[in-house]
Amino acid sequence: MEITEKAPAKINLSLDALFQHADGEHEWKMVMTSVDLADYVELSTTTSRQIKVTTDSGFLPVDQRNLAFQAARLLQRKAGITRGARIHIRKQIPVAAGLGGGSSDAAAVLRGLNRLWQLNWSLADLAHLGLAIDSDVPYCVYSQTALVTGRGDEITLLPKLPPFWVVLAKPNASVSTPSILRSIPYDQQLNHPPIEQMVTAIKQGNYEQILTSMGNTLEAITSQRYPQIKQLRQKMQQFGADAAQMSGSGPTVFGLCAKYSRAQHVFNSMKGFCPEVYLVRPLLNGLN
Repeated sequence: MEITEKAPAKINLSLDALFQHADGEHEWKMVMTSVDLADYVELSTTTSRQIKVTTDSGFLPVDQRNLAFQAARLLQRKAGITRGARIHIRKQIPVAAGLGGGSSDAAAVLRGLNRLWQLNWSLADLAHLGLAIDSDVPYCVYSQTALVTGRGDEITLLPKLPPFWVVLAKPNASVSTPSILRSIPYDQQLNHPPIEQMVTAIKQGNYEQILTSMGNTLEAITSQRYPQIKQLRQKMQQFGADAAQMSGSGPTVFGLCAKYSRAQHVFNSMKGFCPEVYLVRPLLNGLN
């Protein structure tokens, strides 16, 4: 039996880093949503215990460095499974882009193998397990608009977003998330976006308030190393996006547009300045 799991990209409408725990992990407060740019993870079981990962991307490792491999191995061990799995990842999400592609692939493996191995674990169980892989995996298990707190493991699902379009622009740069996280100046005054205001805006379906509540604490840090992020954000707003900011640890910049015609104009204009540009929408019904 073979199944295919969708692994959507995520964007951070708001991202705040609060402090660093003694073990080095970070305390987060974020509002995240998923968009209809996605990888597709094909899964099948094997009689041996071997986990084998293949991909159509030349930029992705297929050994234990791959988060999808780690997810399969971890679930296999925790559930006491004696079978293995074949995993093929069809990549569409850019690698090292701040869009959670690797985490979403890992989450897709957890959901898919949960079905194939007939474990009947809840999404909450899978999300809890996923934290051991990466802090974005718990959210990606759900892949629907949520307030994400704690170390990334506390997921509070939020209502559907009001309708809007998203333009994604990834510059020709790959960002190391661990390197950015090591550079967070917790001893200095950080820019803390109004997360609770964002949550209220989403609950009320207030698009204008969503725009004014956006913010990413990491953007100033990553932009210092990659000045093209600031340039892309300025261009996106210049071309008519209602608001724009960096996603995750970067370098992808996204812009929101209420109208499709405006989003199409921004998309076409950005293609002249950036090698990878996508026009997408938030997933209004999660993974369905």
